[in-house]
Amino acid sequence: MPDDRAIARPGRGLDGILVVAKPPGPTSHDVVGLVRRLSGARRVGHGGTLDPFAAGVLPLFLGRATRVVEYHLGDRKAYRATVCFGATSTTDDLEGELARSGGPGPSREAVERALPPLRGRITQVPPAYSAIKVGGRRAYALARAGETVVMPPREVDIDRLEIEEWDATDGDRPVAVIEVRCSAGTYIRALARDLGAAVGNGAYLGALTRTASGPFTLAGTVTLDELRAAAGEGSGAFAALLRPVDAGLDALPVVTLDGDDEIAAFARGQHVTPAAGVPQTADGPVRVVGPVGELLGIARVAGTRLAPDKVLVDAPGSPA
Repeated sequence: MPDDRAIARPGRGLDGILVVAKPPGPTSHDVVGLVRRLSGARRVGHGGTLDPFAAGVLPLFLGRATRVVEYHLGDRKAYRATVCFGATSTTDDLEGELARSGGPGPSREAVERALPPLRGRITQVPPAYSAIKVGGRRAYALARAGETVVMPPREVDIDRLEIEEWDATDGDRPVAVIEVRCSAGTYIRALARDLGAAVGNGAYLGALTRTASGPFTLAGTVTLDELRAAAGEGSGAFAALLRPVDAGLDALPVVTLDGDDEIAAFARGQHVTPAAGVPQTADGPVRVVGPVGELLGIARVAGTRLAPDKVLVDAPGSPA
């Protein structure tokens, strides 16, 4: 195990998005803690947790980028999931207690026929072992205490659900690898459970890799070893791994502030009437940028003015 405490800290002032390739094993909180120690950044947040056994894309937001996390929480996700038939799990995944199903496992054809009703806008019951609060307490805490947990159903949207691989070497316990693209808040564990129920057989989630979180994909991720190596080289190497604060926010309209007076007023949190005008069709947040495209913050359009929501630039005279 590397001694992360011995690695040189790049120090404060790191602002940006770090797209990490989380390995199976550590919790998302563990990865956040590691990045905080390696970077020296006091503020580090994530854009949606992964279960400890899961791997894949974990966007982390450092410094001022933590202020734009909320604009990523609704990002759609993509997964590569291993569904194991022939047993159910108390947690709907490989970490729970397994109970074998009776009889032979389903055929690939039977599973293919069960997929269409699980696509589109569906109602899903989250796993009892989840972080959702029920009566003010986490559901997993109630379940671990032996209490019966009734999870409220929720609507989720699944726009891709396809079998990519099928292994029926053990006919009683076939395994499917499926590709899923879905809305935020979808539980892939519950999807595996429901797929088993749909074919009259038990099923649970055996492995999971998040292949995309909004605009961030596996192809652009950084491994934990690469983070450690960069931290050892100093602040420049670590900063080079960061994406801009507004990475992935391309769908938000852009408003440019040109004059120093406009920028200074926005930096003070004041409403601004840009000389360049504002998009009259904007019904949500807009990105506010400076003359060379640098992100100044996020705002709402109020008539002909900008009402700042997130100011990411220092006001004139502010301490460095």
